[in-house]
Amino acid sequence: MRVEIWSDIACPWCYIGKARFEAGLAAFAHRDGVEVVHRSFELDPSAPAATDLPVIDMLATKYGVSRAQAEAMEARVAEAAAGEGLAYRSDRIHGNTFDLHRLLHLAREHGVQEALLDAFYRANFAEARRLGEPAVLRETAVGAGLPADEIDRVLADPEAYADEVRAEEREAAELGATGVPFFVIDRRYGISGGQPAEVFREALERAHADAAAPLGAAGDAGVCGDDGCAVPGK
Repeated sequence: MRVEIWSDIACPWCYIGKARFEAGLAAFAHRDGVEVVHRSFELDPSAPAATDLPVIDMLATKYGVSRAQAEAMEARVAEAAAGEGLAYRSDRIHGNTFDLHRLLHLAREHGVQEALLDAFYRANFAEARRLGEPAVLRETAVGAGLPADEIDRVLADPEAYADEVRAEEREAAELGATGVPFFVIDRRYGISGGQPAEVFREALERAHADAAAPLGAAGDAGVCGDDGCAVPGK
C-alpha cells in the first residue's frame, strides 16, 4: 500500500496532519506494508524567499481580518498542535517554500526525505527559524543528513528539481486537491485536511479491505481553518 501526502512546510495543518496520520498509521495492523511518499505543494508560490513579514500580519492581510483576529486564529492552531504534543510558535516569518521542496526531492534520492521534512517542520513551527535564509536552510538540511555539496549544488541551480516540484503540484490539482494536507491511498482514496488519527486508521483499513473502491474525499480542508489550508482562489 502506498500513501502519498501533498503538503507545504508553511502549512500548520500539514505539520499537525502529519502527526495525526502517523498516529493513525501506528494503529493500523498492516502498517509495515505501507510506503509513505511526500509530495510537493506550495500555498503561496508568489511569496519572496526571504522576508521580514510576520505570519500574523500575513494572515491579517490575506484574510482581511484584524491582527487580534489573526492571533486568535493562530491560538486555535497552536492548541491543536499542543494536543498532538507538537511545539508551536506564532512569531514565524512568512516566506516562499520552493527551495525547500526542491531539497525534499534531493532528500528522497538520498533516503532522508522524512528526516528533512521533520527538520523543516521543526525549524519553522517549533523554532521559528528563517528557512528563507540560505545559511539556515543549508544548516537544517545538513542536520537532516543531506551532503553539504549536494545542497549547495541544488541551491545554486534554480532549475534543479524545479520540474519535479511543479509536476507534483499539477498532479495534486488533477487528483482534485483544493488544499493541503492531502492524502491519497493507492490512488483510490483521498483524505483532505488534518483529520483525527482515527479517520486515517479507518481509511487505511478500508483501502486494505477494498482495493477496488474509487478515489473519494473524506473530510474537508479549510482556509487554514479547522483542519487544513485551502489553495488561494479555490
